[in-house]
Amino acid sequence: MSSSDSQPALIPNFKKLGGLIPVITQDYSSGDVLMLGWMNLAAWNATLERRKAVYWSRTHQKLWEKGELSDRTQLVKEILLDCDLDTVLLKVEQLGDAACHTGRRSCFYQRITRHSVEIVSEPLFDPEDVYD
Repeated sequence: MSSSDSQPALIPNFKKLGGLIPVITQDYSSGDVLMLGWMNLAAWNATLERRKAVYWSRTHQKLWEKGELSDRTQLVKEILLDCDLDTVLLKVEQLGDAACHTGRRSCFYQRITRHSVEIVSEPLFDPEDVYD
């Protein structure tokens, strides 16, 4: 993409999965997988424009910029599309200590073993102090 282009020539196939595509979000420096979110075309365009991660909230049926309530913003460093154009990988700089609404660094904090579930990280903040 040249600097004069306003939009990339390649965009995800939003029609394929009914208007939403999964977005895997990864820490740009460490490679840690932080979360899985969803995007529609409006979230995609907002992410490209702002260079901050913007998702579609399936719960609230609206766009949400990561960190708008918690100040734990995700600055987009790199955007990759998979070969089928139906999954996005965002590599981000996670501002703030946690990406998960539970207060943890990553949403993936529950390790499933053959006989148990292990909690592999503790909350870094109390979600009740941040979210109503």
